[in-house]
Amino acid sequence: MSERDVGVDRRTFLKAATAGAGMSIAVFSPASGEIHSPRPLSDGAQRPAQAAPDIVVVGAGNFGMWTAFYLTRLGANVTVIDKYGPANSRSTSGGETRGVRSSYGGQATGLLWNRWANEAMQRWALWDEEWGRQLLPKLFFNTGDLICRPQMSSYLEDTMADWDTLGVPYELLTPEEIRYRWPVIGPDGVGVGLYEPRAGVVRARRAIEGVAEVFRKEGGQVTIASAEMGAREGRQLNALNLQPGETISAATYVFACGPWFPKVFPDLMGKRLRISMGHTFYFAVPPGDNSYSFPNLPSYGFPGVTGWPALGRDHRGFRVRTGGRPAEDPDVSDRWIPEQYHERPRQVLADHFPGLVDQPINETRACHYESSVSRNFIVDKHPDFDNVWLAGGGSAESFKQGPVLGEYIARRIMDVDEEPELADGFRLSEEEFG
Repeated sequence: MSERDVGVDRRTFLKAATAGAGMSIAVFSPASGEIHSPRPLSDGAQRPAQAAPDIVVVGAGNFGMWTAFYLTRLGANVTVIDKYGPANSRSTSGGETRGVRSSYGGQATGLLWNRWANEAMQRWALWDEEWGRQLLPKLFFNTGDLICRPQMSSYLEDTMADWDTLGVPYELLTPEEIRYRWPVIGPDGVGVGLYEPRAGVVRARRAIEGVAEVFRKEGGQVTIASAEMGAREGRQLNALNLQPGETISAATYVFACGPWFPKVFPDLMGKRLRISMGHTFYFAVPPGDNSYSFPNLPSYGFPGVTGWPALGRDHRGFRVRTGGRPAEDPDVSDRWIPEQYHERPRQVLADHFPGLVDQPINETRACHYESSVSRNFIVDKHPDFDNVWLAGGGSAESFKQGPVLGEYIARRIMDVDEEPELADGFRLSEEEFG
């Protein structure tokens, strides 16, 4: 067993936490070491409760829960604080489903994200294999992903080049091959197809619920409360104020606040993140017709729209995601989609899935996303504190990589990383949105 596969002893952790962790990143190998292996779920923690946590994570979404999970696996005593709780309907990661693909051609982060996403696919599948035995629900559906474009583009070419570099399997398909395999796909806008067989779809809400449950059973704590910055001494944060009227102290604090970042740190993050609201529709499929259901159709991407087939067992429907509307305060915004926005997904069906154009809508979802100026994730120290970390800037891509991203962040915090040259790409940018 290698050094990276074992937990960090408490003395080493406390030394790193109080001295300020370095900035580096682990090399991610297939998820097979002790840090990933299952531990039987029990009714209590696997180690004695501590009077105070080593680390407090603020935010129980994709960034926060996976980071807390791996911090616990690395030996830290962790408390997660969220004003609504893991997998709540207001969180970005609280939606029903999220796609997992690795097609990032042409992006500055493309090769790294491609590698991480493929590692995450293995870990999503491994999670189901490990925890399914203990009756946690299935999360990952290996649908494959089909990108359709009118013609070959630099995005497709760059994606294939990244896949060739990493040895990721793919297929370049003609319109005739697409129609032969999946005849329900309409011909409009299909000049070429790029198929990624390893890609899939994750049940997002259930995923965060599952990670939170395992985290708690392994000794982590989840507290439902609103947290604000509390007492400080120089460059050290000493406490958080919790509503109503309580405080919590730790050696290290991690803020993983998603679209709430501009509210939590308005001066620091107000212009460094752009908040948007995406619209997702789930359409009913014709009774008795399995052509639009898993495993008979892949997830898909046309210009400006993504989606995937209906998934069992609950069969919420055929998913279509379009652009959304201007973002509002994530604490008070309505999460249903007004009828004025229903024309666009109907047109998507008419163009690409004509057999569904007259089907009713089962449900709609609207959620906030936060994008960074660099379009990369933010994993960095708060510029005013030595013991406060910022983790966010998901840019609509972080959920795909959650099982890998969480370990990356945890190892940064615990000062046990192996590729420090990658850390600069995740720094909080000096640039701001106009």
